[in-house]
Amino acid sequence: MANVTVYSTPTCPFCHKVKDYLKEHNIEFSDIDVAADQDKAKEMVEKSGQMGVPVVDIDGTIIVGFDKDAISQKLGI
Repeated sequence: MANVTVYSTPTCPFCHKVKDYLKEHNIEFSDIDVAADQDKAKEMVEKSGQMGVPVVDIDGTIIVGFDKDAISQKLGI
């Protein structure tokens, strides 16, 4: 199974869409609230080069935003 991490904030609608999509397909993931954890926010920016959320890390592949096609392709769903 893939190692999936979602960097998100509680108020981001696309963050909720990413997490709902992963849940629909029974994909386990770690959810990191970058609004509450500044160290993780910095980590997210270093990985993605982006300040915006969501950022999805799938086995080291970084996907910015809710890119359903890219997420599906990487996870084989």
